[in-house]
Amino acid sequence: MTHDKVIMTREGYEKLAKDLHHLKTKKRREIAAQLEHARALGDLRENAEYETAKEAKHQLESRIAALEARLACAAIVDPSELPTDKAYLGATLELKNLGTGELLRYTLAAQDEADPAQGKISVTSPIGKGLLGKAVREVVNIQIPAGTARLEILKIMRG
Repeated sequence: MTHDKVIMTREGYEKLAKDLHHLKTKKRREIAAQLEHARALGDLRENAEYETAKEAKHQLESRIAALEARLACAAIVDPSELPTDKAYLGATLELKNLGTGELLRYTLAAQDEADPAQGKISVTSPIGKGLLGKAVREVVNIQIPAGTARLEILKIMRG
């Protein structure tokens, strides 16, 4: 089975690697202790605590496998090496919604680094995909759940 490359920054990669290490060490020990405690309670067929601990272990192992797969497919990009005249990973964009007149500011981030509350949108999101590779003064039409957003790029900044 082939996996698509997962684009991320060095910072994003290191954060995922740190999360994975935490899950494989501390969290695994915590869940093993929960399982051991639940086993000590007796009859496993009617032991809700044991079932809960088993489910927690299953979810943990699934999360570990998912993180390992993401890291194995990682393509690390250094935003400082990307062109500064176009909207690429790490760029902060000032935009104007031509439909509402609203001024917007988004930073294009890797999927694992997106945080809409901080204005960081994923390059894999509809808006991120629509803006990727565009230049100042370009107008893009992007399909969003509420219809079509018509955005003009006013400024592209790095760093």
